[in-house]
Amino acid sequence: MPDMLDRAGLSVAAPLATFVEERVLPGLDIAPGAWWSGVAAIYARFAPENAALLRVRDDLQAKIDSRYQAGGAVDAAYLREIGYLVDEPAPFTVTTEHVDPEVATMAGPQLVVPILNARFLLNAANARWGSLYDAYYGTDALPGMAVPGGYDPVRGRQVVVAAKAFLDQAVPLADRPWAELADKEPVLRDPAQLVGRKGASWLFVHNGLHIEVVVDRDHPIGRDDPSGIADVILESALTTICDLEDSIAAVDAEDKVAAYTNWLGLMTGALEESFDKGGKTITRRLNPDRVYDDGLTLAGRSLLFVRNVGHLMTTPALRLGDGSDAPEGILDAIITSTIALYDLRKLGAFQNSRAGSVYIVKPKMHGPAECAFTNALFDAVEDLLGLARNTLKVGVMDEERRTSANLAACIEAVKDRIVFINTGFLDRTGDEMHTAMRAGPMIPKAEMKTSDWIKAYEDRNVRIGLAAGLSGRAQIGKGMWAAPDRMGDMLVQKIAHPQAGANTAWVPSPTAATLHAMHYHQVDVFARQKAIAKESIPSLDALLSVPVAQGRNWTPDEIRAELDNNAQGILGYVVRWIDQGVGCSKVPDIHDIGLMEDRATLRISSQHITNWLLHGVATAADVDAAFERMAAKVDAQNAGDPLYHPMSGHPDSLALQAARALVFDGGAQPNGYTEPLLHTYRLMLKQR
Repeated sequence: MPDMLDRAGLSVAAPLATFVEERVLPGLDIAPGAWWSGVAAIYARFAPENAALLRVRDDLQAKIDSRYQAGGAVDAAYLREIGYLVDEPAPFTVTTEHVDPEVATMAGPQLVVPILNARFLLNAANARWGSLYDAYYGTDALPGMAVPGGYDPVRGRQVVVAAKAFLDQAVPLADRPWAELADKEPVLRDPAQLVGRKGASWLFVHNGLHIEVVVDRDHPIGRDDPSGIADVILESALTTICDLEDSIAAVDAEDKVAAYTNWLGLMTGALEESFDKGGKTITRRLNPDRVYDDGLTLAGRSLLFVRNVGHLMTTPALRLGDGSDAPEGILDAIITSTIALYDLRKLGAFQNSRAGSVYIVKPKMHGPAECAFTNALFDAVEDLLGLARNTLKVGVMDEERRTSANLAACIEAVKDRIVFINTGFLDRTGDEMHTAMRAGPMIPKAEMKTSDWIKAYEDRNVRIGLAAGLSGRAQIGKGMWAAPDRMGDMLVQKIAHPQAGANTAWVPSPTAATLHAMHYHQVDVFARQKAIAKESIPSLDALLSVPVAQGRNWTPDEIRAELDNNAQGILGYVVRWIDQGVGCSKVPDIHDIGLMEDRATLRISSQHITNWLLHGVATAADVDAAFERMAAKVDAQNAGDPLYHPMSGHPDSLALQAARALVFDGGAQPNGYTEPLLHTYRLMLKQR
């Protein structure tokens, strides 16, 4: 355990105090004493309210549980009676100002990246621009795959044909297809699409996104192309969320300082990472801006958000006057905002927000009172740092049932600073199951995606956001494509997100961002938003329908298959979280398909088994047998990892113990969240 130092009546872990006082505040010319006094005042005001809001959650859940156990209806009338539902606000329009175009007036992909991994961070930040040739060549986005062992010219020709077909759609020529353009200046159907040049290369714009056609006759690809085209570069990940929450394992002061250090490196522009690739040392840094011949300059990097943790968790990195661990989300708000002063004051090598804003995503809030709490907290942080009101912008994750049921009121609570709402299937489903845990056995996990409440949830999110005036001021987002190796399927399916009126959606990699960017050329999202805004908002009753299985009996084989699927997913994720501190990675599923997993996946899988145990669909012996079978499978899937510790036959494995606890103690976890147990077992391992 690190030494704890007194700072204005707070006990601060020495690594955190040293980081703030030696690496953050000096470059900002902020006196540590005054800063810590301000921090202490914020905690004195907000920590008690934070605790009170969590008690409200527990009280509401207890009332819902009791109602189900008594056989009563948990409908809108009852939820309104207990204060779970609030009155709809009168019509209003958000007033957010000083928003960067990547958020307000552009539509394109969004990355979410674990902030503890500097290499991933830099990849994501630099994913603003991506090669369509590379994305096509190395994935299944086109039929077949490249023959290994050097450049495959057959695959190369296939890529060129597909890329030029894309140009025919996005930047059509007036007199011929792009494949027939040979050694001449392109004549566009719409000449206004040509907005810049770089030597012989052309810069085009379509649906607000840029496309750079690289002409280089000395390039191995360009020299064989009739027009000398060597690549097609797409403006791809417009925004990136640097995540302090679901995708990382940060359980102590050491972890928090590592996370804040990387955020500081992004804001100063100094972050870099060296690694070995093919026997050579590669050093990755942030990309500079892109400058064109006529002086046009475009951002070379994705606009960065930071996702703080929610209201639930506390951190031992800072303790309050009574000795209790401090609410972690308050610490995140203060420190990430303080670090962002380097960007606001233009002290870094690059500029993130040209509009002068700090973008903070706030997850796992339950209802408008918790959103109002965040708004007041951000006010206080702005006052501490001498910032104009609403400099700190907020993104509201619509991933908890009480938030989606009261979404308009939640938006109104932060209407002067909101820049983002986003649906999240996994966390939202986990909360759906936990809230209605005692309603009955839930339908199988795969069937959740077609349940009535999911469609209402996805549609209401867009329509309520549009009714509140988010279009042109904020992002309306959709969730993750979780299979990074299935880009062909993504190209077919994920176009549904811009068609639904979402001006951003999550993708698992820079390559996926480049491919998903094509969807925003195929769909004019802002035109879709205008059309959708005229449609009615789906009923609240549909949203509140509970996905219980009515009069259904599963066969033993069906039960075993569902338990195995859930247990394998739990173990595959938890073993990396506990043993290696990895909060997000590509984890093989039960069919050996790599999926990007984070805590939201874990929440739904663990809550589903907990529910089936509670209602007698499965027994404890069934669940333990599933864990035994799947521990052996996960061990085999990780056999090539030298850092991996097997679970099968090792009852002392903390990862295995944590996985079992997530299920057998799942009903008692606050809102079904996985963090408390994960943190407990990870700390046990770190202290061994």
